[in-house]
Amino acid sequence: MNRTGRILLVAALVGVVGMAFRVSWNALRDIANAIGADHTAATLYPFVVDGLMALALVATLVLVGQDRKFALRVLGTYTGASLVLNYVHGLVPALHGRAVDWGRLADWDPANWALVLLATSLPVGSIYFGSDLVAKVLHHRPAPILTADTNAEESTNTERYRSTADLPESTPAPITLTRLPLPAPVAVDLGKSTPHKPIRAITPAPVTSTARATVAATSSRPRRATGRVPAAAKSTRPKRTPEQLLTEARTVTAGWPDAQITAEGIRREVHTSPANARTLRDTLLAERAA
Repeated sequence: MNRTGRILLVAALVGVVGMAFRVSWNALRDIANAIGADHTAATLYPFVVDGLMALALVATLVLVGQDRKFALRVLGTYTGASLVLNYVHGLVPALHGRAVDWGRLADWDPANWALVLLATSLPVGSIYFGSDLVAKVLHHRPAPILTADTNAEESTNTERYRSTADLPESTPAPITLTRLPLPAPVAVDLGKSTPHKPIRAITPAPVTSTARATVAATSSRPRRATGRVPAAAKSTRPKRTPEQLLTEARTVTAGWPDAQITAEGIRREVHTSPANARTLRDTLLAERAA
């Protein structure tokens, strides 16, 4: 909707609300006269009730969250109270001519007491609820409107925070251990009373096989390339010729059906390579087919 349409819509709303207030103002003024208000108080009484309704409506449009729910409750409460008083004004014709007794809004006493309590408590409630709503509106801080520049700044700050190290201080330098020099041996003078004994030479203990293996395991020098595999480590089983493999495969699979003759089964029974097993399988199946 363009700006002109909005202005016309708001103007129409103000006109309708003004006419409705004039209709309600007549009923609320007569109610105020019936509960003992003077001429000035009765004239201002409709502004107390319907005026707070308008204030609560504005607060509803501004506030959010729990404050907005509170403004809606105030708006609903005073709308219901104004509706009840207008309804009573239409049921009691004596209120129109001001011929009713003071404090008499209904023939039944409990209903009359409730109506008088409602009419007299509305001005006090307007002071309390109106002040609270105004304070909430004045202290309300609207949420900031995010623009493209704001989003770019937030993304820049996020990247900057991500690149910052988590530690408050830089990583300390590694500690280097320094080897302290050993003190020089102290010569002990045994004196003349000590008999002279020949000093025996300390012979180093022979290195055992276990120590030699440990040194070899912890040595950092590269290992030399090994030579040929000794004959004792080689397999003693002779290499079979293709004819021997075929003869052995015929013997093993003599009682097998054709479906059971597979390369894997022949390989397990004859103990040969997969390639040889496939060759034997094809040969045996060809012989059986012939």
